[in-house]
Amino acid sequence: MAKKRSKRYLEAAKMVDSSKVYPLEEAVNVVKKFPSPKFDQTVTVSVRLGVDPKQSDQMVRGTCSLPHGSGKDVRVAVFAEGEAAEAARKAGAEFVGMDDLIKRVRDENFLDFDVAVATPAAMTELRKLGRVLGPRGLMPNPKTGTVTDDTAKAVLEVKAGRVDFKLDKNANVSMTVGKASFTPEQLIDNTKAAVDAVQGAKPATARGIYIRSVTIAGTMSPGVAVDAGPLMRTVG
Repeated sequence: MAKKRSKRYLEAAKMVDSSKVYPLEEAVNVVKKFPSPKFDQTVTVSVRLGVDPKQSDQMVRGTCSLPHGSGKDVRVAVFAEGEAAEAARKAGAEFVGMDDLIKRVRDENFLDFDVAVATPAAMTELRKLGRVLGPRGLMPNPKTGTVTDDTAKAVLEVKAGRVDFKLDKNANVSMTVGKASFTPEQLIDNTKAAVDAVQGAKPATARGIYIRSVTIAGTMSPGVAVDAGPLMRTVG
């Protein structure tokens, strides 16, 4: 059964030429002209890659520091003790603890946070929550900078606009690049940074065309195809 679209979505769809690939600046302007819902939409960039998600050596994941932040109020949970815990609190982490925080997640299914950070020492116990945190993308990982003794730095980076990305089963990578209220320049800069980060995460085993397509969209709006060529030239 076809998904029923809202009147607002259908109006926005009329503004997009589905046969066209837009320059980034034009694509951003189209997204910003879409009829607005009653909330500030999140703008996301999706990159389709020429890799095989079933091959472990072709996994694509990493982090991206958005020049203008994500526009999101990021809630951070830090699993740490001692000085690392205190540093995380001073850096602005909303939830800090060790055994008590692990117990809360395990027994109360507490998941009211967007990013989890842990010290290497905490990971021994935290891995036991893999079935809870893993499927939600909340398990700390050294590759994304969320397993570290420098908890203050990790918290500050996340809150400043660092976003994580990971290849999905359909060979796509998606990242928040801001809010609909951002200026076109802010969205353009953030999108360039996002594509740059994905390009930098290219597996050594990837062959052929790596970035196959780029699409930008709002939460409640259709996607707009972006010309990836100029973006590729900016990242080499």
